Amino acid sequence: MNTADKIPVSVLNRLPDYLHFVKYMSKAEYVSSAAVAKALNLGEVQVRKDLQMVSGAGKPKVGYVRTELVSHLEAALDIHTPVSAVLVGVGHLGKALLYHDGFAEFGINIVGAVDIEDKPLHGGRKVIPPSALNEFCHDNNVTIGIITVPESQAQIVADELVAAGVKAIWNFAPTVLKVPDDITVKNANLARELAVLAVTGVRG
Repeated sequence: MNTADKIPVSVLNRLPDYLHFVKYMSKAEYVSSAAVAKALNLGEVQVRKDLQMVSGAGKPKVGYVRTELVSHLEAALDIHTPVSAVLVGVGHLGKALLYHDGFAEFGINIVGAVDIEDKPLHGGRKVIPPSALNEFCHDNNVTIGIITVPESQAQIVADELVAAGVKAIWNFAPTVLKVPDDITVKNANLARELAVLAVTGVRG
């Protein structure tokens, strides 16, 4: 059951943290919104509203049955529907993402990587040349593209990913991509995020 289209993006952004805590960190039979809020350093009212949106109201004074809440959070994130992704740009950042095993927790598998150089990878993943991107995406039902190439190449890669049929792009290049309206783009600019952290946590 995919309920993501009914849940605001602001709430969806918090659900993976809730799921990880409830599934792996808490071993109690019941878990309350207060316990989740305290563990994740979030506001209790906000957490309660979020959990009510995906799992209804908890039992007074005890909260939610932990296993049921896990199931509801997983359904809200639709993690049991496998999603295949391809990464373009096997530099240091690209390799770090390829070797990160946390994506599988949410049903996402990086099935291949694209680079102009034939680089050996662990885990059975193959590096394919840019000319094979379109065929690879269609053969492997790839719906997410991950861009870890330099800024100068990012738009070209985005165009190729859209042409190959991806529905969403995770962009690590420091540039604004131009894509069709039906393509979802999530930008992750690590340098800018670190700059904000420096201001708010150190310099401020």
